[in-house]
Amino acid sequence: MTEDPQAQPMEFKAEVQQLLRILSHSLYKERDIFLRELISNASDALHRAQFTMLTNQDMLDADAELAIHIEADKDAGTLTVSDSGIGMTHDELIENLGTIAHSGAMAFLQTLEEGQKLDDIIGQFGVGFYAVFMVADEVRVTTRSYQQDAEAWTWISAGDSTYRLIPAEKEHRGTTVEIRLKEDAKEYASTWRLEQIVKMHSNYVSFPIYVGETVANQQTAIWRQPPSQVQEDDYKAFYKQLTMDVEDPLLHAHIVSDAPVEIHSVLYIPASRDQSMFRSRPDYGLKLYSRKVLIQEHNKELLPEYFRFVEGVVDSADVPLNVARETVQSNRTIGHIKRALRSRLVKALQELGDEKPDEYKRFWEAWGLFIKEGVASDFAGRDDLLPLLRFQTTKSEDELIALSAYVARMKEGQSSIYYILGDSLQSVQRSPHLDAFRANDLEVLYLVDPLDAFMVQSLREIEGKPLANVDDPDLELPKADSVEAEPSEPELGPEQFGKLIVRFRKVLGDRVAEVKESKVLKGSPCRLVSAESGPERDMQRVRRLLEENYETPAKILEINRGHPLIRDLATLNGRPSADALVDLSIEQLFENLLLLEGLLPNPAEMVPRIQSLLEQATSASAKSADG
Repeated sequence: MTEDPQAQPMEFKAEVQQLLRILSHSLYKERDIFLRELISNASDALHRAQFTMLTNQDMLDADAELAIHIEADKDAGTLTVSDSGIGMTHDELIENLGTIAHSGAMAFLQTLEEGQKLDDIIGQFGVGFYAVFMVADEVRVTTRSYQQDAEAWTWISAGDSTYRLIPAEKEHRGTTVEIRLKEDAKEYASTWRLEQIVKMHSNYVSFPIYVGETVANQQTAIWRQPPSQVQEDDYKAFYKQLTMDVEDPLLHAHIVSDAPVEIHSVLYIPASRDQSMFRSRPDYGLKLYSRKVLIQEHNKELLPEYFRFVEGVVDSADVPLNVARETVQSNRTIGHIKRALRSRLVKALQELGDEKPDEYKRFWEAWGLFIKEGVASDFAGRDDLLPLLRFQTTKSEDELIALSAYVARMKEGQSSIYYILGDSLQSVQRSPHLDAFRANDLEVLYLVDPLDAFMVQSLREIEGKPLANVDDPDLELPKADSVEAEPSEPELGPEQFGKLIVRFRKVLGDRVAEVKESKVLKGSPCRLVSAESGPERDMQRVRRLLEENYETPAKILEINRGHPLIRDLATLNGRPSADALVDLSIEQLFENLLLLEGLLPNPAEMVPRIQSLLEQATSASAKSADG
């Protein structure tokens, strides 16, 4: 190629040469980013032209369409990105493209030499344009300013130590970037590939992006529109496009804020955890945009982790970015956005629970575990999450109730909120622990998720009312409700009952910490209670799930001396002919309790014992009938 006699050769400073090499080869993780950066620069130039038109009608090409054009020549291996934006003068070209980070290049390189990681160098340089050298052997930037008398110039560089400036012929306002692609980057001369990148990273840029003759971007970003101008169907359509979920979302929240930071966001709660197999986001996190340009596909910093099921987009011009725009700096701005999004999301869920309980029930069934996780882990934000909690109870009849509703209907004299931990709703509903509560008309919360044992540690008190586990050995029920009914049959005498206690201890050995009379059982023969109360007691259930060789501490066995089965065992106790039956019965009663508590390691081992008990029972009945 013949050198233009008017070319102005210029040399990058040594440190800038090194910086250029680092920027084009080290900071960017994905080569596709170069096109996003060029489009972002073009969009900025178009915005500036649009703003200038408001006060200056004497612009070059005042009637030109504000647009971006991308052309690829597969045979020549070239790519061209052009815009009709504000353009640049000769001096602006040097300022913008000739002196990369001119105020801090040496300091930047010094930090690298001292061992600082590239990921730590955040928000210091606006050099996205230079990502183009990941894919380019040579780049030509031809530009003409919006000023009527401005001359056009071409900036040329191969990403080495020099660049050139050449007078150019350009009739229209704007900038054209011509890229001669590297041999291993020829994929970017494919129209289909370019359209794919535009839709991924620049779909919502405000101006049309033509790839060939086709507009490749959507342009209308609903999160940037006033909520009053967005229809419900628009929200649903955007959600399905965003997630590939075939169901409509359960809830959306459109958030617009100017202070303390600018936020434009639309967040969604999916209707179920069983979403479409075609959903496009296997990882969680919100899409993060800056001025409608996608910065991160899965940003995990903008909401607490327990809200990881939330889908949506966040757009903020105030988000600080690193050189490559790929990593968001964790700082005050991110903190402000996170608090604003979390607050609005919690408020939307509270409103759903108050106004649409049936829909909230769907939410809770799908995502309630995540809220419990938040209560267990987010100490600072726990109080905001408490109104979102829902539980089934001994009185809820399969409905879900809030803690505030439980407190509002507590009985006179009731000072505690009662709960029972278990492995399933079916097991806790049959628990002997509930005997006294049913007899005294006291409501009990069912906690049957593995996470509940963690969560309850953060719920030691609600509205001044302490929480109490129904298997607390020292539990005292309201005195007004503790009136004992007269037994229908005489209770066992102390001597006979004492002998049965001894028999239980002998059969069960160190599998129980103690055997004693129950003061609360009504319709059940016995129950197991923890040897001690407090948080450690509740955490035993969690440790059992997490620890491979975990052994449950021995519990206290309480016996109901007024139950018919206990009376019959006491009568048979001491008869040699009934020894086997008594021992089998004691073993079975104990394992029944372990089964209800979710503590029985191998339920199948109960089968031979049950069969033996059936044989003895039927044999006794047959002999009595023959009698």
